[in-house]
Amino acid sequence: MNKALLALLLLAISQAVHAGVTVANAWARATVPGQDVGAAYMTLTSDKAAKLVGIKTSVADSVEIHEMSMKNGVMKMRMKDILDLPAGTAVKLEPSGFHFMLFDLKKPLKAGENIELTLSIKDSQGKLNTQNVRVPVKAE
Repeated sequence: MNKALLALLLLAISQAVHAGVTVANAWARATVPGQDVGAAYMTLTSDKAAKLVGIKTSVADSVEIHEMSMKNGVMKMRMKDILDLPAGTAVKLEPSGFHFMLFDLKKPLKAGENIELTLSIKDSQGKLNTQNVRVPVKAE
C-alpha cells in the first residue's frame, strides 16, 4: 500500500514539473511541385514556462523557427534557435510573425493531407519533452 502511495506522489510531482503545451489552429501551407521550402503555423500555450528548442518532421530535411518583422518599411525574416513559451500565454505562429520553415521538402505539401511535426520542448527544470502534432495542409 505504501509503494502505491509513493508511486502516486512521484507521478503527481513529475506532472507538476512537466510543462504541458496545448497546440491549436495548426496548419501548413500547400506547396507546388518543385518548391523545396514550406511553412507551418499554430498557436502554442504552455501551462508552465518552457522553451521550444527544436522541431523535426519526416517531410523535410530540417525545420527552423523564423520570425518576420518590419524594420524601416522593409519586411525582414530571421531564424531563432529558441522560442520562449511563457506560462499561460498563447504564442501565435502565423505568416506575419513567428512560424516554422520546412527546408528541403521531400515532396510537395498537398492540400487535404496531414503532416506530422515533433516539437522538442524544454521545461524550466531543463527536462526535454517531445510532442507530436498532426498538421493539416491547406491551400491558403
